[in-house]
Parts: sequence; C-alpha cells; structure tokens
Amino acid sequence: MQITITDAASKWFHDDMGVTTGNGVRFYGKTYGKTAVHSGFSIGVMRDDDPHKPITTTAKDGVTYYVNDRDEWFFKGYDLTVDYDADNDGPKYEYLANHEG
Repeated sequence: MQITITDAASKWFHDDMGVTTGNGVRFYGKTYGKTAVHSGFSIGVMRDDDPHKPITTTAKDGVTYYVNDRDEWFFKGYDLTVDYDADNDGPKYEYLANHEG
C-alpha cells in the first residue's frame, strides 16, 4: 500500500488541521458511511504524532501520513491518494487497486 498526498491536500492539512513539521496524520477505517470501495465503512483521519506499527508511511512537507497495522483490513489491496476537494473544503480520497491484496 502506498499513500500519496497532493500539494493541495498538504496545504489543507497544514491550514485546517494545524499540522506542522514533525506531526503525524493517521488514516483509518471506521464504521458507518461509504467509500468508493467499502459499504458500511468510511475513512477517518486524525492527528497522531506517534505511529503504532505503521504498515505504510509517506512524508510530505514535514508531516508523516500513515496507516497502522490495526487498519490494514480497510486498505488491503489499495493505494490511497489524498487530494483537496474545494467544493467540500476538505480532503477527498481515491482508492487505486494494487497487487498486494
């Protein structure tokens, strides 16, 4: 699994979530909602500067974005691209099938 953070998404995380160099952002699966690849589950995002057993990480503009081992089930078989959605003034997520799952 790979995580890609666009420049626009990075700006949103810095401006709206207040992250800065040395911080971390965790993506996770949560109950209720819907994604393009999951029904009954949606993606969650939270500031978490201390990754617990990350299965993947990526750094962008000094911030580490990651998924930990407890949420592997949610992302298995997909890469995640995080972009900025101006209409909703927040992140949007694209799941791209990979050959790992």
